[in-house]
Amino acid sequence: MYVSARARRARQGRERPLTVHHLNQLLLVCSLVLLVAVAAVRISSRSGLPSLLVYLGIGVLMGQDGIGGIRFSNAELTQVIGYAALVVILAEGGLGTKWKEIKPALPAASALALGGVAVSVGVTATAAHYLIGLEWRQALIIGAVVSSTDAAAVFSVLRKIPLPARVTGTLEAESGFNDAPVVILVVAFSTAGPYEHWYVLLGEITLELAIGAAIGLAVGWLGSWGLRHVALPASGLYPIAVMAIAVMAYAAGSLAHGSGFLGVYLASMMMGNAKLPHWPATRGFAEGLGWIAQIGMFVLLGLLVTPHELGDDVWPALVIGLVLTMVARPLSVVLCLTPFRVPWQEQTLMSWAGLRGAVPIILATIPMVNGVDASRRIFNIVFVLVVVYTLVQGPTLPWLARKLRLGEDSEAADLGIESAPLERLRGHLLSVDIPEESKMHGVEVNELRLPAGAAVTLVVREGKSFVPLPTTVLRRGDELLVVATDPVRDAAEKRLRAVGHGGKLAGWLGANGTPGTGGSGRDR
Repeated sequence: MYVSARARRARQGRERPLTVHHLNQLLLVCSLVLLVAVAAVRISSRSGLPSLLVYLGIGVLMGQDGIGGIRFSNAELTQVIGYAALVVILAEGGLGTKWKEIKPALPAASALALGGVAVSVGVTATAAHYLIGLEWRQALIIGAVVSSTDAAAVFSVLRKIPLPARVTGTLEAESGFNDAPVVILVVAFSTAGPYEHWYVLLGEITLELAIGAAIGLAVGWLGSWGLRHVALPASGLYPIAVMAIAVMAYAAGSLAHGSGFLGVYLASMMMGNAKLPHWPATRGFAEGLGWIAQIGMFVLLGLLVTPHELGDDVWPALVIGLVLTMVARPLSVVLCLTPFRVPWQEQTLMSWAGLRGAVPIILATIPMVNGVDASRRIFNIVFVLVVVYTLVQGPTLPWLARKLRLGEDSEAADLGIESAPLERLRGHLLSVDIPEESKMHGVEVNELRLPAGAAVTLVVREGKSFVPLPTTVLRRGDELLVVATDPVRDAAEKRLRAVGHGGKLAGWLGANGTPGTGGSGRDR
């Protein structure tokens, strides 16, 4: 087919290849942004300002109304990168979620993630329609977009506050679960508007959640089994394999027309509680990827927004946010958690802890990509709402927890145990770090009473290593190397954790020093 010279030149201008010079510039800008973002984390931790707002601010400063002057308006690219970042964030959150903490709270968290979303969507959409004057389709989209709590915000804030395990478990599980039904709702409202029959939409949500959960659990179990029984040639391969398995759960769930977000969270949670080899290294790797995903996602969202267009949408955002924060969220918490007899203090804190972050802003790009009327206004309203109410809720959450007397006293710190499989020897090498608050301090090696087949072979203290005697007294800061045969590996780790929490009497007292069932310890 004949193509004119002008058309060829125009097409070449649009399809300029990425040269090494352009790559150097891109790498310089990205590295500077990351360094500024890392420094911003330090500043935000001291000032109490949520770091996500700092990242958004960096993106806004780099944008067309800022000093960078970068013009960026590709909502589809933002959505794709946002989805990828959310997968990494959910994987990191799932790996750090302790099953023993969320197991008692699982029914309440599931009710809050499903029933709470429905209540929030209905109340918020009604307010957006009657108070702001949005059409029902636009109102339902906004209601669905802002009804999801943000996993990144919840994970980063709650893990710094010593809350009761039930509160933390409920909020973490809710933030991991509720992304899935919300994404389905936003896509449904953005592509075809409200369904004629509500039960059809409910059935679709149920089916997608079931498929995603089944695939996530299957992939997580198979991945955990494989990593526990195969000795890889380098420890650095384990973190890569774990993240690859988590991403596989998302991709497989999505391709099977299920909820990939639920799949990646459940698969990661299974691996995070499976005592995988080289676990501290894996957690550090996943945490680093999570930070990169958060930084990149928030900066990109800041680039997408046009500040001079936000003026007319500030008042609607404040009204919708006020209804969401003071009416919709508390009502959903009361309706969903009262049947589980959750105390009013915990309900109050959970009502205020419905943190929003990047997820609502990412979801707001879906109607933009699908060409929904007034989609840009929806994006602007959601952006302002997230910024304002994150600035209000995040810093005040620790204060509210103290006022409600929900802070827990510090307990004996858990041991850091890293396991490396010795495949040919059919054994495991456990590296045990004794933290400052551990009750293993002052315990003699023979008082550990490790099972037959496990022994402390080396102690590293103040940079010097030595082979311990049975009467060697362990000290805080020590690192122990414990060799255990394959059959007693789990029992040895359980015993070490029991002593770390209960001291030398953990065999007769519970791990916390109270009468119990014999020092079963505290699993990771």
